Amino acid sequence: MPRVGHTLNHMVQYLNPALDLSFAALSDATRRGIIDRLGRGDASITSLADQFRMTLTGMKKHIQVLERAGLVITRKVGRVRTCALGKRGLAAEAEWIEAHRKLFEARFAALDDIISEMKREESDDSAR
Repeated sequence: MPRVGHTLNHMVQYLNPALDLSFAALSDATRRGIIDRLGRGDASITSLADQFRMTLTGMKKHIQVLERAGLVITRKVGRVRTCALGKRGLAAEAEWIEAHRKLFEARFAALDDIISEMKREESDDSAR
């Protein structure tokens, strides 16, 4: 009997789990907003929850996802938990994006060359 509820793709290779965590964390608009906000300075979880108009519990969940990805660090002083940008930055993510941007550009340039050649051949054929 087949297993229900589990999809397994043996072709997928997980080469960089850190990138997976980062891109998963950044896939949410609220978490990207938190990163933007923390870029302007540290903030308590309470102030972030207020700013994003969400519950404290909801904000804590978002912060945990960002912490697991290494994008945010927290420290507790007394009863206040303060958030700051993580030290590692987004260099690996930027490198991955840049490599794939170059790949897309090269493929589109090749496609442009093919289209230009087809237009030239069509023009040559119609001139005859």
